[in-house]
Amino acid sequence: MCPLRFDRLLTLGLFGPIGRLGFGPRGCRLPILMYHSISDEPEDGVTPYYRTCTRPAVFARHMAFLKSLGCRGVNLNDGLAWLQSSSQPHAAHEPPNSGLRPPTSDLGSLTSDLNSRPVVLTFDDGFQDFHRAAFPILQQQGFGATVYLPTAFIGETPSQFKNRACLTWSEVRALHRAGIDFGSHTVHHPRLVDLDWAGIEDELRDSKTALEQRLGDSVKAFAYPYAFPQTDSAFTGQLRTVLESAGYTSCVTTQIGRVRADDDPFRLRRLPVNSCDDDRLLKAKLEGDYDWLGLPQAMSKTVRY
Repeated sequence: MCPLRFDRLLTLGLFGPIGRLGFGPRGCRLPILMYHSISDEPEDGVTPYYRTCTRPAVFARHMAFLKSLGCRGVNLNDGLAWLQSSSQPHAAHEPPNSGLRPPTSDLGSLTSDLNSRPVVLTFDDGFQDFHRAAFPILQQQGFGATVYLPTAFIGETPSQFKNRACLTWSEVRALHRAGIDFGSHTVHHPRLVDLDWAGIEDELRDSKTALEQRLGDSVKAFAYPYAFPQTDSAFTGQLRTVLESAGYTSCVTTQIGRVRADDDPFRLRRLPVNSCDDDRLLKAKLEGDYDWLGLPQAMSKTVRY
């Protein structure tokens, strides 16, 4: 049972109704959902906003609910390509110019049907429960996803990260063959702001190299570990340069909100999801009613820095 959460009360009771009056953001937006562990592990003492576990039964309900809304779960590459295409009136009949590698799922029907509702599904930290619990549910619904791996914890046998078992390389390769997309989550999952730039470059380059060698495929997607330092413009600007130099084309963050076609691909916002998200709150997040939280999130980090 999840305790009372004020973000839900404000989203459903205030910002949702305001949006329906026509005061919400306009234009095409892409929701990127951020999951972590799909497991029944308890998170006692953690407030609903900060929880990172989603029970398999709840995850199955989320995916079924997305399907019932006419949404399509896709990986980041396909979602961004759709967003680029949908923002250009005549682009449905042209190859999408997303700057990413060719899509792996049925992007043709996404770009030709602008009424479709792609939702990007992302999973951080590479926990083994993705293979055991999440992947069969995704297969059942015909959904894709992008999984971000901290490569130091991916081995020939399961390694422990945050007291949870991680995927093995054989599982990663099998998932990749089945259509799951993989990106980098650094090597050791450090707080990058605590490293010098040589250390940051090593984390970005070495994780990408390990993934590409193991998968035999290019890796362009990166997920920033821990809270994204969005108010530190000098750091984020240099990080963008380093990411581009290493060969990445996207970076998802912990900034809250949905993505616009003209957003910086190296500062992509996401929507955190866990077991405390019921159908009403999940739908509100997809429709933009939760985007308001991005402002107080940024303000709190301004005070902190």
